[in-house]
Amino acid sequence: MMSLNVLFEDHHLLVVNKPAPLLTQAPPGIPNLEALAKEYIKAKYAKPAGVYLGVPHRLDRPVSGVVCFARNTKAAQRVHTQFEHHKVRKVYWALVEGEIAPDAGVWDNWIRKVPDEAKVEPAKEGDVGAKLAMLEYRVVQKFAGHTLVELCPLTGRMHQLRVQSAWRGHPVLGDDAYGSTRVFGPPAELPRDRVIALHARKLTITHPFTKQELTWVAALPAYWGIAEPA
Repeated sequence: MMSLNVLFEDHHLLVVNKPAPLLTQAPPGIPNLEALAKEYIKAKYAKPAGVYLGVPHRLDRPVSGVVCFARNTKAAQRVHTQFEHHKVRKVYWALVEGEIAPDAGVWDNWIRKVPDEAKVEPAKEGDVGAKLAMLEYRVVQKFAGHTLVELCPLTGRMHQLRVQSAWRGHPVLGDDAYGSTRVFGPPAELPRDRVIALHARKLTITHPFTKQELTWVAALPAYWGIAEPA
């Protein structure tokens, strides 16, 4: 059984650092973070019966980082509402190809989901299914041939961080779905086991009961091979 990297827990929330390429949720029999978290709670708190766990948000399979679970239905409803109404703050780190200039700014693009595929494509305002994707970015560190960049989504569109960077000539390392030519992470025979250099670094929400603002920071996976910058 894979160990769970717990960042925070109380009677209402369980916050963990998801490893890639683990699914956030999956049908029974397929390894996933939700099942791992339920096993953790069941073992730690000696719960012989089923364990409730609300999943107010998810990370894509090849992405690592902060995931917040809710341990009761009222907490789940309140946290889900925060995500739904964009009341949470999400910060991602990505290693991308090339050098980004200028060092900070805002990106906006019209995008839409490709029918019957887990991908998005460029779109124009007014196109059927087109949605505006916006993010703030900041260069954290520059390397030879690639850049560590902080990405803060202002909208919640599918794959928006990956495509908005890729469409500017800076695909996330390992993200061959959107044009990366660079291998990243541990060797993997199957495509589903490959990871990309995108990490949910920080999550800020309001506690569903205490109303305290809480921020959690997830350490980078070791295979990124870089020192944690300030």
